[in-house]
Amino acid sequence: MNTITAVLTIALSAIGAFAATEKPNIVYILADDLGYADVGFNGGKQIRTPVLDKLAREGAILKDFYVQPCCSATRAVLMTGRHPMRTGLYGVVNPGAPWGLKLEERTLADALRDAGYETAICGKWHLGEFQEAYRPTKRGFDHQYGLWFGNIDYFTHQRNGRLDWHRNDQLCYDEGYSTHLIAKEACRLIREKSEKKPLFLYVPFNAVHGPHQVPEKYLKPYAGLEGVRLKYAGMTAAMDEAIGQIVTALDETGIRNDTLVIFSSDNGGPKPGSTSDNTPLRGGKASLYEGGLRACAFATWPGSIPGGQVIAEPLHGVDWYPTLVKLAGGSLNQELPLDGKDIWPVLTEGAKSPHDALPLWGMAPDQAAIRVGDWKLLVNVHHEPIQLYNLANDMGEKEDLSGDLPEKVKELRDRLDEWLSSAVPNARVSRKDHREKNAIQED
Repeated sequence: MNTITAVLTIALSAIGAFAATEKPNIVYILADDLGYADVGFNGGKQIRTPVLDKLAREGAILKDFYVQPCCSATRAVLMTGRHPMRTGLYGVVNPGAPWGLKLEERTLADALRDAGYETAICGKWHLGEFQEAYRPTKRGFDHQYGLWFGNIDYFTHQRNGRLDWHRNDQLCYDEGYSTHLIAKEACRLIREKSEKKPLFLYVPFNAVHGPHQVPEKYLKPYAGLEGVRLKYAGMTAAMDEAIGQIVTALDETGIRNDTLVIFSSDNGGPKPGSTSDNTPLRGGKASLYEGGLRACAFATWPGSIPGGQVIAEPLHGVDWYPTLVKLAGGSLNQELPLDGKDIWPVLTEGAKSPHDALPLWGMAPDQAAIRVGDWKLLVNVHHEPIQLYNLANDMGEKEDLSGDLPEKVKELRDRLDEWLSSAVPNARVSRKDHREKNAIQED
């Protein structure tokens, strides 16, 4: 009888453990303008990032993880699982601009809420606000806290004299350093999460985007640095500390082992050398070179993603949408087609990338690149000729092989042209065009 009872107890415990992790909590932490080598887990030496480094070692470091070369576009990719060539969101949505992520787009928050999740965003939205329907609480998020745009003062939370700090899409007058406030709210949501629902917590910090501001105490360990780089280092250290507070909240509430934590930057670091460090990659933010598109990234989930991995398979921000929705037991049946692929086998089973070809988009429909295996072809890089690189031998894109390998250029160009031929125009609408369009409609 004791043996049977023991077996039943073990079986029930296993079932309970499976049920607890069947729909994991998901915490996606997004840094803003963080360079590829501004973290220790990617070989960075100048800035200490102990929290991020420990999390990365406990899971899988994604060495070839691609995003868009600027803020809003990457956020659209993560929220939709669709490339800019489908959404039209290639660039940056500015304050008051009469456009944003199109309302017909189903967001990751929509999909996870449909799957039974409590959904929250703490940080920078940057996908439109000119009408209420474009704001986070109308795009699938149960809770919203932080800024709608970027480039705000870290202490006053103002941009050009206008306050940009909100709670549930209403103006909020909380005082403090924005990085600290975002972490505090994220920790509150973790500690107060519903016991009946798993949590999707999206934490897009505005750090380490300009203006470069940080409390004095974070500068002292980096006295050897100067100018913007000094402040950038302090801001990165403050963000690392804030992420540590979020991890502590997961530990103290006992849900760490039931939580998938994902981290990445939204694009490559700006002004590499003086502000950020993208070593050994070429270029930076806004560029089609690896330094603009390849982000520092990792994913960790104790007991589910094997630790100590370094994955060098080409993956993209579009992949998180289908991966997370599938992991959450949600539905991927939707009207708009997805570009992302399920990368869970890559993270957990050592599988190859599901992409046989990966299109990489710039700041406009005609600025694009494609990666096929180790080969990368770039088109319209600031109006320069087509360029071809072998990333296995030349990660820094120093030796253009297009003149030597015309057949390889044609092969990749033909594949890229298939994508370019169906690319939608830039969705950006100017205030002038918006006024004229509305006037015509009113007539």
